[in-house]
Amino acid sequence: MEQSYHYQIIARAIEAIDAAETPLSLADLATQMDMSPAHFQRLFSQWVGVSPKRYQQYLTLGHAKTLLADRLTTLETALDAGLSGTGRLHDLFLRWEAMSPGDYATGGAGLIIKWGWFDSAFGPVLVMGTDKGICGMAFASETGKAEAMADLKSRWPRGDYVQDGEALRPWAEAALEMRGDTSLHMIGAPFQLKVWEALLRIPSGHVTTYGEIAQAIGSPKAVRAVGTAVGRNPVGWLIPCHRALRKSGALGGYHWGLPVKRAMLAWESARVESVDFGKNPP
Repeated sequence: MEQSYHYQIIARAIEAIDAAETPLSLADLATQMDMSPAHFQRLFSQWVGVSPKRYQQYLTLGHAKTLLADRLTTLETALDAGLSGTGRLHDLFLRWEAMSPGDYATGGAGLIIKWGWFDSAFGPVLVMGTDKGICGMAFASETGKAEAMADLKSRWPRGDYVQDGEALRPWAEAALEMRGDTSLHMIGAPFQLKVWEALLRIPSGHVTTYGEIAQAIGSPKAVRAVGTAVGRNPVGWLIPCHRALRKSGALGGYHWGLPVKRAMLAWESARVESVDFGKNPP
């Protein structure tokens, strides 16, 4: 599939950029991807929204501090972007439903959870879902596929797991491309659900802090517990835990690896710049 091939190229390019000690030239990147510079530039810009050179500026370690200064979201006043689709790029319309605390306590007993592997700009992603929506997204470029699979299955140990990527494909592709319709089935403890719902209110290209999330859910002293709940989010990317930073501007942790978190933040910043430029050209 052409889309899968393109995802793999972009994932390799992002990995090469992240691993380099100094910025890579367009010619160097194109050579590593076995493509002509012009072809690679077009493909990269199509998927990421800006040129490889511009993207590398977003991938610096100091970019998180810039985001906190320029694109900090105060969650008490944020719109419910996840419910309406506003604030998310490319008009992704997200419907979500949360499992009841009683059902969660059973460890997924009686749930049929389908799963499949997909390519993404951030490496291989494991997608799991029930008949109500996506319940898990694990990025395996840092952890490895076996660990990602074991991690998600441990969340709902009594679930009935069935491999069926094709059934999940429409939801998965809409989530990864941030366009179209997808559904989300949030399966967690009550406190976790409150934290994850707060994360859904952070617009793409913006960030917040663990302290802001604690304020928004009415538990201002529970910053450490919020950080734990953010880290236990089973639906990476769609529930955007990568947008939560420490107040100091440090990235904080990320369950699927800090290189993935940095790449996600850089990708979203690039897309926002691309959209803003289209609306307000110089």
